[in-house]
Amino acid sequence: MMTFNSTIKKILPFAAALGLQIPLAIGQVKEVTIKIDLSKTYQTIDNFAASDAWSCQFVGNWPDAKRNQIADWLFSRETYADGSPKGIGLSMWRFNIGAGSTQQGDASGIKDEWRRAESFLNEDGSYNWQNQAAQVWFLKAAKQRGVNQFLGFNNSPPVQFTVNGKSYANGGKVNIAPGKYDAYAKFLADVVKGVEKTSGVKFNYISPINEPQWDWSDGGQEGAPYNNTEIAGVARAIDKEFTANKINSKILIGEAGSINYLFTKGDKPGKGSQISDFFKPGSANYIGDLPSVAKTIATHSYFSTSPMASSVKARTALADTVATVKGLNLWQSEYCILGDNAGEINGSRRDLGIDAALYLASVIHTDLAVANASAWQWWTAISAYDYKDGLVYVDRDKTDGNFYSSKMLWAMGNYSRFIKPGAIRVNAEASSTDKSLLVSAYKNAKNVVLVVVNTSANDVSADINGGNNKLKLVSSYLTSQNAELKAGKASVPKQIIPARSVITFTGTIN
Repeated sequence: MMTFNSTIKKILPFAAALGLQIPLAIGQVKEVTIKIDLSKTYQTIDNFAASDAWSCQFVGNWPDAKRNQIADWLFSRETYADGSPKGIGLSMWRFNIGAGSTQQGDASGIKDEWRRAESFLNEDGSYNWQNQAAQVWFLKAAKQRGVNQFLGFNNSPPVQFTVNGKSYANGGKVNIAPGKYDAYAKFLADVVKGVEKTSGVKFNYISPINEPQWDWSDGGQEGAPYNNTEIAGVARAIDKEFTANKINSKILIGEAGSINYLFTKGDKPGKGSQISDFFKPGSANYIGDLPSVAKTIATHSYFSTSPMASSVKARTALADTVATVKGLNLWQSEYCILGDNAGEINGSRRDLGIDAALYLASVIHTDLAVANASAWQWWTAISAYDYKDGLVYVDRDKTDGNFYSSKMLWAMGNYSRFIKPGAIRVNAEASSTDKSLLVSAYKNAKNVVLVVVNTSANDVSADINGGNNKLKLVSSYLTSQNAELKAGKASVPKQIIPARSVITFTGTIN
């Protein structure tokens, strides 16, 4: 009797000749070839990161056992006895430098106290370095677990410097006057020095402006709109202050609300075309020659990730524009699953399972392998909300509660745990035209990392080879509905890529 699989094998050549595709039965194994070409190199990876907004201001005060377990999930590079990682090994941590809405309480106009933020700056102009203590706990916890890159970011200048005395704007208008730029710059210099002195953590980067294209006028959280000219003015003031005080923290520019604002004029006059505005000599807003400004433009991947074809098209255009500025790096510096994403997945409601994780992995892949992002950073590491915005979820409790890991945490770990700063992305391609298989590869000296995302319902049998180089795969790490970076052994050439999974292979190549 002829089996289903043997029948398929017999008719596949004829189907191919006619240009037809025969769908696989559920559970059938598909065969592909994955080729890694070390001669084709792309961007150097700077880091993988997440931020401490908003929940760390409370969770950092939780009982030691709980906050340490969460810190282990986020930062640890240790392994269990079977070789599986204890955590996702983030290589950078983003710290929310608050504007002071917490001290204002209900008068802040921000109704949700979990979305307010404390400030180090007192009303009389002095500083209290014991403020933001719970967030500082996570700073220290990250450093203790081997994280060595830190970024301080502001959603709004301190309320002492804003036009309306609040940490959000009125009518979408800029909320800091040019006469306060120097005061804001001095505040940031003081924060860099104060946090390092009291915690031992040095901010490698300061990001003073977040999503300047949005109005930030509804009181939902701290936020501040700017146009490009205002951003350039703030950057110049900070550069002057940092230079005078010999502060070598780099200023990160951009943090655009969506990627199109980097390479198109967009729909917000004076707020688009940020790559050419900030980094092309001759522009009125050129700041690329300032010694404190990082040669990096940052953007957020919101509202641009679906469908895949349009995501790839936009990221190709973005990569091409970045490449016109010699030495400029691109960071994807904030993302969580928002909106309806062309009907593919909705951001509302928590999803601790594999569906959201596979979508997240596809976004990371496209940002790295198409946009050539040198860094990939998640929005809020710890969430108390019923939304797809967290890697770890917690009960909405200020002093104690339950906490839960998500598959999104571990899927991000398939990248962050193994692709270390300094790794170089190399060419990796699958022979299949099936868009459900996403592959990317990275080398660091003789070490190689291959990440494969299989969004389909079928296992894939992959013939993995290194072309002219001898490839030796040693270990695999699987994230699926039933696994969380589960360690296994790997070999070449044949490897099974399980259905609906993210799997990382590590090894060497000569």
